[in-house]
Amino acid sequence: MRKLWLLAAAMVGCFSLLLTPCFAQSGPNPANSSDAADAPPAAEATPATAQGGTMAIGSKVGVAVKVSLLGIGGEIATPLTYHTNIRAGFNAFSYSRGFNNDGINYNASLSFRSAEAHFDWFPFAGGFHLSPGLMIYNGNQITANASVPGLNSFTLGGTTYTSNPADPITGTGKIGFNKVGPMLTAGWGNLVPRSDKHIVVPFEFGVLFQGSPQATLNLAGNACDSTGANCQNVATDTAFQNNVIAQQNKLNNNMSFFKVYPIISLGFGYKF
Repeated sequence: MRKLWLLAAAMVGCFSLLLTPCFAQSGPNPANSSDAADAPPAAEATPATAQGGTMAIGSKVGVAVKVSLLGIGGEIATPLTYHTNIRAGFNAFSYSRGFNNDGINYNASLSFRSAEAHFDWFPFAGGFHLSPGLMIYNGNQITANASVPGLNSFTLGGTTYTSNPADPITGTGKIGFNKVGPMLTAGWGNLVPRSDKHIVVPFEFGVLFQGSPQATLNLAGNACDSTGANCQNVATDTAFQNNVIAQQNKLNNNMSFFKVYPIISLGFGYKF
């Protein structure tokens, strides 16, 4: 009988050893309170990690040409994360025309020269984006050569003068803005699509906070009163210079709405 008991115990031990690997693979781990089967597969975490993590700067690059209210220019962008890009661009445009203001003839030139940087956030991982930015260089300005033919009348600061034909009024004028200013834009189109798409047509709108315009007016020559008498050198005439300052203030007030400049742009881009 003792031999039979020893044989039975040995058979039970061997059977338990055979079952142990099966329970180790398919059964719950007694050391953990949760079942391993409830944990998501490791492969399913990969997309979420890719969408929420960082992306190497320069891993993808998108470029574009664009036309906007700031001129004609170009842009380049690269991703920071799955939902964000950094973007930089430039703009340029020139236009000239003549006009008359208060009897003073201006041969004016409009010059757009600017560079900008943006942080693009794509909240839905699509084309729509919100983009705080900075105008890192604002060279937009209006310059002009001023003149008043002899015997012609003109007005400064509410005072009427006559240009002396022996030394007529000439000068220069300029209207500029702050060199740096914040920007806020929104739009559609990602220069670095997260899909296999390579061509994109970005559209954007927003505002540039460039501050109040700063007008300067420098005049030289001789100005007479409205009857053509009492001619004075305008550079040394205190009353005349005070009226020049009043004219500058008038120009600034007339263009005060440009301190918040609208931005509308349309481009054509390609992702490399």
